[in-house]
Amino acid sequence: MADRVARRWLISGRVQGVGYRAWMQARALEAGLEGWVRNLEDGRVEALVCGAAASLAGLRRTCLSGPGPARVDGIEDHAAEPVPQGSGFGTRPG
Repeated sequence: MADRVARRWLISGRVQGVGYRAWMQARALEAGLEGWVRNLEDGRVEALVCGAAASLAGLRRTCLSGPGPARVDGIEDHAAEPVPQGSGFGTRPG
């Protein structure tokens, strides 16, 4: 995929203990993206997301709302090294 990009997102707000990781995993898989998502000790969620730039942009917009009980205050966005193609999208322990 020629326009494959990778981004590291640090998502802050009420994003732990509300099903955010599983919800994000499902949305990423629906969008055909690869990478992973995990909780951080400081209360944020970290995600490495790889795929088509347009799909990443769509997921980022979706992630700003999150699942029902979540509250997203912001997403820090950083360039990242992509995961190997065919990696899927999973959750990691935090």
